[in-house]
Amino acid sequence: MLGIVSKDLVRAIRDQFQINWQGIHGLSHLARVWENGIHLAEATGANKKVVQLFAVFHDSRRLNENIDPEHGPRGALLAESWRGKYYDLSDEEFDLLFTACSLHTKAKTHVDRTIQTCFDADRLDLGRIGKIPDPKFLCTEAAKDLKTIEWATQRSISGHIPGNLLGLALQ
Repeated sequence: MLGIVSKDLVRAIRDQFQINWQGIHGLSHLARVWENGIHLAEATGANKKVVQLFAVFHDSRRLNENIDPEHGPRGALLAESWRGKYYDLSDEEFDLLFTACSLHTKAKTHVDRTIQTCFDADRLDLGRIGKIPDPKFLCTEAAKDLKTIEWATQRSISGHIPGNLLGLALQ
C-alpha cells in the first residue's frame, strides 16, 4: 500500500529525533505501530492516512525512553508545523491526527474509531518492553482479538522490522 508518508518525512523525523533511533521508542517501534494500525484499520474502518502519520509522529518528540508525559502533545505540534510541507490532510483528518498524538498516553479511549485504532496500534507493541497487551486496555474489538494480540506481541518481542517505509529506513 502506497501511503502518505514520504522518505523526506522519515528523514526529517530522524534528523530531529532526540532519543536513540534504534531504541525502544525508535524507528522499529514506529514501523510496527504503522503495521499494527494498518492491520487494525482493515477491520475498524479507520482512516489509514491518519494511522500512518500517527505512527510517525506519536513518539517523534520524546526526550527520553522513560517517563515523558508531554511527548504526545509535542509530537502533535510537530505534525502541525510540518503539515503542508511533508504531507497534506484535510482539516478533519488533521484534527484526528492531532488528537491521537496528543492523547495517546493520557486517554484510555476515544469515541472516534480512527483515534481508537491509533491508540491500539501503539499499545499492541508493548511486547518490546516485556508486556503483553491486556484487552481491557485496548479500544477496538479488532485489537482485543487474542489472535491479533498474539500476532502483534510475537512481532514486538522478536524485534520484527516491517517492510513499510519506516522499516525500510532501518536497512
